[in-house]
Amino acid sequence: MSAPSAPAAPTRTEERLAVLGEIEQRVRWLATAIVDHANRVRPNPTGLKVGGHQASSASMTTLMTALWFEHLRAGDRVSVKPHASPVLHAINYLLGELDEEYLTTLRAFGGLQAYPSRSKDPDPVDYSTGSVGIGATAPIWGALARRYVGALGGQAGTGRQYSLVGDAELDEGAVWEALMDPVVAELGEVVWIVDLNRQSLDRVVPNIGSTRLRGMFDAAGWQVLTVKYGRLLEELFARDGGDALRRRIDEMSNPEYQRLLRCTPAQLRDRLPDTPELARLVTSVDDDTLRAAVRNLGGHDMRAVGDAFARIDDTRPTVIFAYTVKGFGLASEGHPHNHSSLLTAEQFAELATRSGMSVEAPWQRFDAGTAAGRVCAATAERLRRQPVPPTAVPPLPTDIGRTPSGRATTQAALGRTLLDLIREAPEAARRVVTLCPDVSSSTNLGGWVNKVGVWSPDERRDWFDDDPETLLHWREHPTGQHLELGIAEGNLVGALGELGATWSRWGQPLLPIGVLYDPFVERALEPWSFGIYAGGQSILVGTPSGVSLAPEGGAHQSITTPSVGLEQPGCTSYEPAFAIEVEWTLLASLARLGRPDGTSAYLRLSTRPVDQTLAAVPADAAARERRRKQVVAGAYPLRRASGTPALTIAAMGALVPEALAAAQRLESMGTAVDVVVVTSPGLLFDAVRARSGHGHADTGVLGAAFPAHRAAPLVTLLDGHPHTLAFLAGINQVRATHLGVTRFGQSGDLESVYRYHGIDADSVVAAGLDLV
Repeated sequence: MSAPSAPAAPTRTEERLAVLGEIEQRVRWLATAIVDHANRVRPNPTGLKVGGHQASSASMTTLMTALWFEHLRAGDRVSVKPHASPVLHAINYLLGELDEEYLTTLRAFGGLQAYPSRSKDPDPVDYSTGSVGIGATAPIWGALARRYVGALGGQAGTGRQYSLVGDAELDEGAVWEALMDPVVAELGEVVWIVDLNRQSLDRVVPNIGSTRLRGMFDAAGWQVLTVKYGRLLEELFARDGGDALRRRIDEMSNPEYQRLLRCTPAQLRDRLPDTPELARLVTSVDDDTLRAAVRNLGGHDMRAVGDAFARIDDTRPTVIFAYTVKGFGLASEGHPHNHSSLLTAEQFAELATRSGMSVEAPWQRFDAGTAAGRVCAATAERLRRQPVPPTAVPPLPTDIGRTPSGRATTQAALGRTLLDLIREAPEAARRVVTLCPDVSSSTNLGGWVNKVGVWSPDERRDWFDDDPETLLHWREHPTGQHLELGIAEGNLVGALGELGATWSRWGQPLLPIGVLYDPFVERALEPWSFGIYAGGQSILVGTPSGVSLAPEGGAHQSITTPSVGLEQPGCTSYEPAFAIEVEWTLLASLARLGRPDGTSAYLRLSTRPVDQTLAAVPADAAARERRRKQVVAGAYPLRRASGTPALTIAAMGALVPEALAAAQRLESMGTAVDVVVVTSPGLLFDAVRARSGHGHADTGVLGAAFPAHRAAPLVTLLDGHPHTLAFLAGINQVRATHLGVTRFGQSGDLESVYRYHGIDADSVVAAGLDLV
């Protein structure tokens, strides 16, 4: 799909610019008042700081006013920097998209969120932001997701994807991970607007390195535009001595420039000139002009900003560096510590007077008959979006019917299940999209990739398609279903989140599955978690996992990820022990995607070959279905002692064979043992809480897997940290020992590594004997 054509640039007459300036002033006032009310007016009996960012909002008012009231179209989407959320709400209020009652609720429970939230704010928010770097890059992955939906045949429309980014946010590694991916240079609809106010939370940044930043974007294939000076300064530059003024400001350090913003006109006349020529120019202008000139940066000049927007080249991504003043138009402008400072009551009243507003009645919109009111009405009509009718995910099977035999790994079962899905449910399989950070072949996805092809904006030739020794064929075309990203887990889960949000953005659900090495799940966790918070529904597969990846050593042996799956909101985690369990849990997880009540999933898989006959899958259809439901619910009894058990072993994932071997040995010594296979600690924990009246969950799985009449001392066992399953002892209040991995490992054979960590069959037998 080609990039959208550029919208026609509106005519910016002096009259029109004056109206836009009036709207900007009102936006700045409302944004400031929203924060003021939350901190100074609304009752706060606890005294806990409420917070908000008046100065960070003020630096964005010109840019956002120009964008919304002149250039934005209904098909465009915008990610707003977190600290400018009051500006977004002020604009939505002027456009009739937010009721007045919410303006007093910033950071209140049930009110306006601290940062823009697509899922929790009451007004239109295109992208949730707040975790720096993630919100900035989201429109990149949003653009990719929209193109993918378009290639699938869905009506996703066209439009630009804007990111409004704070300059300090460019310190985040996620930004540069995203920019370096080759696919990004082909996304011409992506536009970043950098609020270059040269201040961070703590200080004025001595050297923001704008020249270096521009070079880095240019090297990545972006169009780079700079809006540095406003009209007044440009006029002064054209006068005698103007070259000296430009040189002086260009060469000035950021802290020195920011200090000028706090100076009186007399101080400016003393500090600014460094040559006789510049001194004559400064002497020739009056105090008001001089004071206005030092703060007349391009990001606050409506004409300069509009000219930059009109120059956007939609054939490649664009970044606009807009020089701004943090706190522009406020008494705190330019102060090095204004990040979260509040105007005093006197300063707020003075702002009200300058803005033509009232402290007592701060929430006035423009009268419909005024020029500003007419612009607001026309903008609201232009940006009105039609509701997106939802499309249901095609039916998915719950059981494909295959019963694996021989020795197999749960990792290999993932690719096998995806191929089976193409045969059993082709319409649903067409909505599956897989992503890997350069590990497709090493995670057993080669067969799937060969079958469905690799997604690319354009058809590309596979130069190895006739090489008989090439097993993995890289056939790239717009209808491919696999996305291969570089070795950057942040990019993978960023794209995963946006692909998982297409059901709500465009009414076209996808079934995205991201596959990466389990040791790197924690590296990807924060952006993936934020994507879930923002409404993305996806499946993350960590494989291979645990110390069962024995030869790789401690560097690649994940320990804490089982508890990550247990604790992550909006996510159901599974760790299957057998290939059939991968099929059942994957199908169940897919069925929860792409719908308003949907959830994400995390599957932790292994490369340990396991004898599949140990699963003892029932041959009877009804018994098989009962087993499937128990697997999906979180646990099932695999081995029951003939009489009352003296011990229960609850094992998970790759260590189920050790549990069965230990049970057999204990049985030979006269100790009756039940073996329970845990597939989802999270679902079991939810059931335990629900049984106590906390939350809602299916508690039946507890009675099926851990019936009270078979309660016995318990040994828990997993290839991960033992605390993950420690809560199981509380189901029937039994004595317990918890075996797992609590320290870094080292390379070795599987038997040696298991023995080192105390998770081998000998350790299970010893733990069981100690209990009984």
